Amino acid sequence: MSNTESKTVESLQETKMKRRVLAGGSVGQFIEFYDFTLYGLSAVTLSALFFPSQNTLAGLLATFATFGVAFFVRPLGGLFFGVLGDKVGRRKVLFITLLTIGLATFSIGLLPTFGQIGVLAPILLVLCRLIQGFSAGGESVGAPAFVFEHAPVNRRGFWLNITLAATALPSVVGGTLILVLSSTMDSENFQEYGWRIPFLLALPLAMFGLWIRAKTEESEAFQEVLKKSEHKEYSPLQQTFAENKLRMLQVIFVMALTAMGFYFLSGYFVSYVQVTGNLSLEKSLAANALAMASYAVLLPIGGRLGDRFGRKPMLIAGSAALLLLSVPCFMLVTSGSLGLAILGQLIFVVPMCIYGGGCYTFFVEIFTTKTRYTSSAISYNVAYAIFGGTAPFVGTWLVSATGISMFPGFYMAAAALIVLCLLVFTPVPETHPLHGAKVSLKTTD
Repeated sequence: MSNTESKTVESLQETKMKRRVLAGGSVGQFIEFYDFTLYGLSAVTLSALFFPSQNTLAGLLATFATFGVAFFVRPLGGLFFGVLGDKVGRRKVLFITLLTIGLATFSIGLLPTFGQIGVLAPILLVLCRLIQGFSAGGESVGAPAFVFEHAPVNRRGFWLNITLAATALPSVVGGTLILVLSSTMDSENFQEYGWRIPFLLALPLAMFGLWIRAKTEESEAFQEVLKKSEHKEYSPLQQTFAENKLRMLQVIFVMALTAMGFYFLSGYFVSYVQVTGNLSLEKSLAANALAMASYAVLLPIGGRLGDRFGRKPMLIAGSAALLLLSVPCFMLVTSGSLGLAILGQLIFVVPMCIYGGGCYTFFVEIFTTKTRYTSSAISYNVAYAIFGGTAPFVGTWLVSATGISMFPGFYMAAAALIVLCLLVFTPVPETHPLHGAKVSLKTTD
């Protein structure tokens, strides 16, 4: 075989491997968010089974408080797996996180209810949520970082947003599955065992993800970092806080807005529409599935636009659009009309995908390879813990406290205004290396 033919074969093998990385990252993100989204989609059912209360809103508050618990442990998981990922490799860590979150979600499907074992039932549910959150703290950042380090420089946004688009599909798949089960089973059987089926599917899905990831390799950039660090004392955590404090703070604020928006969309709207818009579970699931499918289609387009115009213009345009559209969207969602509820969620998706065209690449691109996993895992998960995990709870509380069904829209608009001001008036950098990046973004140290 000639040198040219040999190089062609090697190039094809490398391309296939990179595509497997993209597939493995996307599958992992799908499974992680499938596990998390199921809880939000099943909130009304879980509320009745694990937090029985005569007041529907009170039961939902308890359910969404448990939803938030998983997010508060995510920074710890991010810290643990981030340091591990920067020292021993992304691929090894991503095996552990995917298996753990699959087992935790599978376990929720096996839990006895409050009516069967009393207060121990919600305690076990909280424990499963804590395990989910800890493993998701590593998975949610490790998969995008792994894909980013294999992506072509001029298509990083597109590749990253394909991976992150997979986080929207669980709402479609999970919502459709719950819709089919709830509409084909009588209420008693669904309450007894039907709701468990989507949770039990998490384990075989995780095994499929592990099979794909077994066929991937670490990126050349990370392998180079490992070689340089092989004979040195190296602390990813120490170097992260020594070099990246400002960048981590910037990532927290940038990701806070998308965390709130995504979990309003994927973890809150189904229950929100049922309680405040008086729509049935079936109609609420159908409306949300359509919105999340649109999100999955539009997010890669946002990423491609981010590759063309840069990350910061997308962040500014997206936050400005969320500022203007959040309140009208929430008014439509709570109108009591299925058509208007669908329209409100679809409109909400558009600025979310514009903003996502910048933020999902920004949060890994801003850090160097040596500390990327640790730095992005801490900042990303802090943002999601404080703003994403609390969004359904805060939204439910705001409606309960004010009696105004669209009030969460004002909360979202206020957050968009704060982030927009930070983007415009503070030194948040452009990170795209082909668009005059204003920070030092070496691939290795």
